[in-house]
Amino acid sequence: MNKQKSNGKIWPYAIALSITLVFVAAVVTVIIANKLPVENSDTYMMGYHEADAKANELIEARIAFDDKFKVEYITEGLSLDNTVLKYRVTTLAGKPVDDAQIKVVITRPNVHKYDKELLNPSVSQGVYTFGATHLDVAGRWNIMAKIKLGDFQRFLNVKADTRTKDAYQY
Repeated sequence: MNKQKSNGKIWPYAIALSITLVFVAAVVTVIIANKLPVENSDTYMMGYHEADAKANELIEARIAFDDKFKVEYITEGLSLDNTVLKYRVTTLAGKPVDDAQIKVVITRPNVHKYDKELLNPSVSQGVYTFGATHLDVAGRWNIMAKIKLGDFQRFLNVKADTRTKDAYQY
């Protein structure tokens, strides 16, 4: 058997080629990523940097609110043409609260160009009703509400879908 040994000159070239390919792949990834749209999170109706900075305050405010009041999302379902959003606000004893300030933003999870801001609901016996709203695109929507009662404040985020009435998540 006549076996010839490799003189080992190919390994430096293979290593250099591998490093070059990894560098090119990283550059291509950065170029492609910079062309894609980026939407900032607005889970608490504020930028994520501000939400992170105020995380403890938001948690404490929610606990204080929940110690005195109860908020329920009672909307029957989303539809493209006639979405009527409803929330019920009561004391823990079940007494309706009619003097809350509620601001609602309906937004798509991946893009903000379809955002709808709802203000000034009609109020009756603790039920806050936002009039019929047209949604531009079928599918999943995030419904973010900011409820304020005096010094108490709470955010309630719901994920719902126009294609299925019963599909929603707190």
